[in-house]
Amino acid sequence: MRQTTTIDAWQVRAACRGPESVLFFPPTTSERREERDLRERRAKAICATCPVQRECRAYALSIREPHGIWGGLSETERRHLLDA
Repeated sequence: MRQTTTIDAWQVRAACRGPESVLFFPPTTSERREERDLRERRAKAICATCPVQRECRAYALSIREPHGIWGGLSETERRHLLDA
């Protein structure tokens, strides 16, 4: 089983680190669909410029990450890829 207690080297170089990291996960309170769509578009725009997008996506798919935007994909998009 993969140990996830340490940060992988690619995670240190991720564009999502920092103050905008809140865009990648839903808030603890409810958000309207329009707010969610805007937040996800902004997160995906950051992913599009990320030097480790491929590694991030592969990681999220390999652990079947159920939450957030990872490697430019939402939870639903990752689920569709895994189910295909």
